[in-house]
Amino acid sequence: MELFSGNINKTGKIYPPLADRMRPKTLNEFVGQEHIVGEGKILRKMIEEDSLISLIFWGPPGSGKTTLARIIAHLTKSQFTQFSAVTSGVADIKRVVKEAEVRLRAYQRKTILFIDEIHRFNKAQQDALLPYVEEGTIVLIGATTENPSFEVIGPLLSRARVFLLKRLTFEEIKKILERALQDKEQGLGNYKISIPSKTLRFIIEGSNGDARVALNALEIAVKTTKPDTQGIRHINLKIAEESLQRKILLYDKKGEEHYDVVSAFIKSMRGSDPDAALYWLARMVEAGEDPRFIARRMVIFASEDIGNADPQALSVAVASAQAVEFVGMPEAQINLAQAATYLATAPKSNASYQGLLAAKEDVRKTLNLPVPLHLRNAPTTLMKKLGYGRDYKYPHNFPGAIVKEDYLPEKLKHKKYYYPTERGFEKEIQERRNNR
Repeated sequence: MELFSGNINKTGKIYPPLADRMRPKTLNEFVGQEHIVGEGKILRKMIEEDSLISLIFWGPPGSGKTTLARIIAHLTKSQFTQFSAVTSGVADIKRVVKEAEVRLRAYQRKTILFIDEIHRFNKAQQDALLPYVEEGTIVLIGATTENPSFEVIGPLLSRARVFLLKRLTFEEIKKILERALQDKEQGLGNYKISIPSKTLRFIIEGSNGDARVALNALEIAVKTTKPDTQGIRHINLKIAEESLQRKILLYDKKGEEHYDVVSAFIKSMRGSDPDAALYWLARMVEAGEDPRFIARRMVIFASEDIGNADPQALSVAVASAQAVEFVGMPEAQINLAQAATYLATAPKSNASYQGLLAAKEDVRKTLNLPVPLHLRNAPTTLMKKLGYGRDYKYPHNFPGAIVKEDYLPEKLKHKKYYYPTERGFEKEIQERRNNR
């Protein structure tokens, strides 16, 4: 048991939440993400050398994305302007850009525009940022919990450097909490607090690597616990559980547990275990996961892991996605369960996907091989004279609409990419190929 002691501050001053008060102001105070801000690491060098470009921070909640952006603004003496993609629009962007232009011309001071949840900006909003990012009017720092490759438009992504932030470890969260318990200016150091190590561990583990969750839970626990006759506040497991507002089931829709559970769900279907698939589906549904996310994952799975072994699988998955939009929750969970069990019990084949990967590899190796002349379109007389389309064999003019022909570039004409399995409908596909 550890005792953190001090005198209670009775000035009546209203403080922001503990997570905001304890926000680090320098890189030396910053906890975690050593792979990018540790001594000699790339982001730290960019900051120290003031050679900053636009950035995208991709990572789970509470990993330090906003804090890091604020530290960067402070160290580079830049104006820090923060947007929430949920409430801000194009008009707000234009206003900030106009102010940034004046600031840059009059004072040679840069403006860092920090956009939280940038994945929620639509294409038009992201497009509106492009010219100002490109010309350097603003330095964009976007924060997202979603893969920016899918959520941020390509032109904007190509003008920014993406940094992956990791979920904070147990020891890192512990260090943050202990600092808060001892800090008498911004933390809880003016309280006498008794908190057993197992209770502190419960808060740390229950935070799921989210420093904000851990700090807020600790503050609630301390503030809602009455001191004993000696002025000591004893924080036990029950108080910690009530403050954290979660029990044994840990699932943060934007944290690592989110990805772990989804991974288990996919692997259960891939392993043809409908019972396990239903369990992990239930975990996601009970935790309030976005049903559209679950449906999208099943649509991808239907082609990636089942493919032509059961072509109907994609129809079932797409239908479940449509049902989610049409029916809505909670009823749509029934549709999701039907799709999950169908996909789990369907024959499996990744032959189409593997064929695509092999073809892409050849594309990268051979680049722009010319299209054979007989396969080219010939809409003009000149093209016909040059041999475009000459000797093309129209399959419907042959028995069974099948004719032996070379459809690949000359250099690759003997290559094969698609190897159907003997499972499900692909067995019939293989027989068709053998009879050509």
